Amino acid sequence: MASAPVKDSAENQPFAGFDWLLLLAAAGIWGSSFYFTDIALRAEHPGLITWLRVLFGFCTIMVFPASRRSVEATDHKKLLLLGVTWMAFPLTLFPIAQQWINSSLTGMLNSAMPVMAVIVGATVFNTPTHRKQLTGVAVGILGILMIGLPAASGDTTTALGVILVVAAVSSYGVAVHIAGPLQRKYGSLAVLSRVLAVAVVAVTPYGIVGLLDSTWAVDAVVSNLILGVGGTGFAFVAAATLTGRVGAVRMSIVTYLVPVVAIVLGLFLLDETLQTWQLVGSGTLIVGAWMTTRPAE
Repeated sequence: MASAPVKDSAENQPFAGFDWLLLLAAAGIWGSSFYFTDIALRAEHPGLITWLRVLFGFCTIMVFPASRRSVEATDHKKLLLLGVTWMAFPLTLFPIAQQWINSSLTGMLNSAMPVMAVIVGATVFNTPTHRKQLTGVAVGILGILMIGLPAASGDTTTALGVILVVAAVSSYGVAVHIAGPLQRKYGSLAVLSRVLAVAVVAVTPYGIVGLLDSTWAVDAVVSNLILGVGGTGFAFVAAATLTGRVGAVRMSIVTYLVPVVAIVLGLFLLDETLQTWQLVGSGTLIVGAWMTTRPAE
């Protein structure tokens, strides 16, 4: 979701070695976030996981001088809304949902973000859409159903987990339309620092509740650090840098790699199981997401 000012020729430049490193770093960190959330949940309340994630992410982003660039007071309300829709709300829902659905399923559903962005853009922000995007939305919704229905048909709590992830991804769909103009105006890090500050304040009460209902575990704390410093810190820096080097369209490749990482880690490290329909649905959803990012011809 991060973006930065892009040179006119950025989209046409070949990937350099450093570009591939940035791409794999962002995809690997974000794709593994569902695995580390699962590890943290073994000892910690979902509220504590979210709180530490945004807190560590904020501290990481503030290390970079660009994060302290001033912003106009007229944009404060947008930043407050962005702090909720981009960070506080979705990052609260993911750990709650993963109490009932596995990390692989969460990662697969997360790739619906471009699809949700088109839906929200067309219905809320009056963003023009073309036929290829609308086709991508239809294909993406089919993929979501193929992924979610086999799990949701099991019991009520599993269905709730799927719904919460879709709600979180839909919130990302709102945030991307607010974040884009602000990031182009101030740069990604200046926006991220404000957004994370809002999120820290917003989730602190829930985090304190979670702290009182959690136990100490080294692997959980390590997971917190990776989620915060990596997933909510360095991964966004890598994505923003990559966007500036190769353009927003090619940076979106990260979206398609995240579920692959989540599936591999879930299946091989957590012994999770997936139905064939869910794997096919993941591929279908990725195709739909890809179609929504294509320009009109």
